[in-house]
Amino acid sequence: MHNNLVCYLFTGFDTTKCFIKFIKFYKKYPAGSNHTLLICFKLLDNKRIVFLKKLLKKIKYIDFIDPTLSNDYDFGSYKRVAKLYPSYKIFFLNSHSYPIKKNWLRKVLFYYKEKTLIGTSASYESLLTSLKFKKINKIFSYLIKLIIYKKKFKNFPNPHIRTSSFLIKGEDFISFIKNKKITNKEDAWFIESGLNGLTNYFKRKKYNIFVINSDGFKFTENNWKFSETYNYLKQSKSLISDKHTRKYLKLSNQNRLSTSYNSWGR
Repeated sequence: MHNNLVCYLFTGFDTTKCFIKFIKFYKKYPAGSNHTLLICFKLLDNKRIVFLKKLLKKIKYIDFIDPTLSNDYDFGSYKRVAKLYPSYKIFFLNSHSYPIKKNWLRKVLFYYKEKTLIGTSASYESLLTSLKFKKINKIFSYLIKLIIYKKKFKNFPNPHIRTSSFLIKGEDFISFIKNKKITNKEDAWFIESGLNGLTNYFKRKKYNIFVINSDGFKFTENNWKFSETYNYLKQSKSLISDKHTRKYLKLSNQNRLSTSYNSWGR
């Protein structure tokens, strides 16, 4: 019996178009490994949940209706799912993400063993280094933010797994997230790429941390860029598409170069 869970989160802030795209691509590209698909519904009324479930008639899944009445972002929902499935390897996907290559789950699971965190993309970007002073009348708010960011983020390079899609054991994620509060977007950014964020937490615990691309190759931190999964070249070896990878593909060549520089440096 397998203990693999794919958790797709859909929230009241997202469009039905996102949901339909996930269904379309989930059906189009076989995962390649046995798993349970869990659809997590968050901040949705019953009427909309009933409508969305009608779109899932030809897909085998279980649902989890997140009981929260407040927005604690993706990570709050992931925590509650992980508590239900602590012994499972959980592949988390946010609302805007979907597979774009066959055997996507098999390629990720192939490299999983105890004490491992796996992403399908990563970045060296630092929110501290990227913080820009734009308007003179905003100088006070800029300085306050600068002080806060210096306490929470590393300067570039700031290697981190991107959390639009990642694989981790449920109990491992619980150990990381259990005491963290998520009340705004900056809290969520801190959890993804902060000094005490997901990647740095597990680096200190000596976990294996990999990015896996569509060729089925694994990449360690020094070589994440060359996985060609995020903001580099044509980004043609992604296993999972998300809103930021799609945004990159729409850029002009010049803007791709600047975006790639922000993510990886030279």
